[in-house]
Amino acid sequence: MTTGTATEPNSLIRAFRPGVTRFELPIPMPDDIPFDKTFDLAPETVEEVAPGLRRILANNPGPFTFKGTLTYLVGRGEVAVIDPGPDDPRHLVAVLDAVRGETVTHILVTHTHRDHSPGAARLKAETGATVYAEGAHRPARPLHTGETARLDAGGDQAFRPDVTLADGATVRGNGFTFEAVATPGHTANHMAYAFKEAGVLLSGDHVMGWSTTIVAPPDGAMSDYMASLAKLARRPETVYFPGHGGAIREAPRFVEYLIRHRHGREASILHRLEKGPADIPTIVRAVYIGLDARLIGAAGLSVLAHLEDLVARGVVATEGPPAIAGTYRLAG
Repeated sequence: MTTGTATEPNSLIRAFRPGVTRFELPIPMPDDIPFDKTFDLAPETVEEVAPGLRRILANNPGPFTFKGTLTYLVGRGEVAVIDPGPDDPRHLVAVLDAVRGETVTHILVTHTHRDHSPGAARLKAETGATVYAEGAHRPARPLHTGETARLDAGGDQAFRPDVTLADGATVRGNGFTFEAVATPGHTANHMAYAFKEAGVLLSGDHVMGWSTTIVAPPDGAMSDYMASLAKLARRPETVYFPGHGGAIREAPRFVEYLIRHRHGREASILHRLEKGPADIPTIVRAVYIGLDARLIGAAGLSVLAHLEDLVARGVVATEGPPAIAGTYRLAG
């Protein structure tokens, strides 16, 4: 999701951190995140982006999917398919055409949103390949009374992998090796894959070069998302290939930008709450400007994700469990 610019000047941004009883020194809002919105791949065409790594763009553009979902093909002769994409017969045909004369042996799924995983069932039926993923779709936390799951792309409730992967698991094929890197946050079951032979990370929707990632409770959790960003920042891969948009170069530096951005967003929320209690629509109006109207709902869920984390840390208070309709105030 593309985010707006905070209304307060950089000099007023102050971050609240665990174990700090008052605000720290100012930190800048990272409005200079080096997003790259150039991406010219035509739908359903194959492009080789690194040795042993090809990609195909599904024709499902939109405010949450950018130009569309990317399916990756790893290897030659025997092939692994990463994120078969939506349940779209045209995309399935494009993937099968791309591997004509080859054998698909593995299907790996980063997460179970409807633009990434539903294509796995038909691709498995056509190829007999084994499907790998972290697990079935689930919320990041139990639902509160009367709450329903609110998902930006919709959860693929029918998805079940043949093989469930734990963090650090190794998946091997003829000419390719993957390390499963658990990256919950966008969804509870999000998994990135380190393609060892190429030294790159297939980052799914956890890190994208064109936009920040939507974290929408109860599907995702901000505390998980931030921990996963910190985890990636310590990894050796310098190039990421995401589920939407172009490759991310100098990836650890880009991840640090994303971490700073979330810290700045949190600080903006706290700055607004210093002025008095507020509900989520009020906070969204205060901390986002120039936001695409189609993304206002997603922005509200992102704010809720921050507030859930802040309430859990004892920084912010509300009546009952954090909810989209709640009113929030600084604790203490």
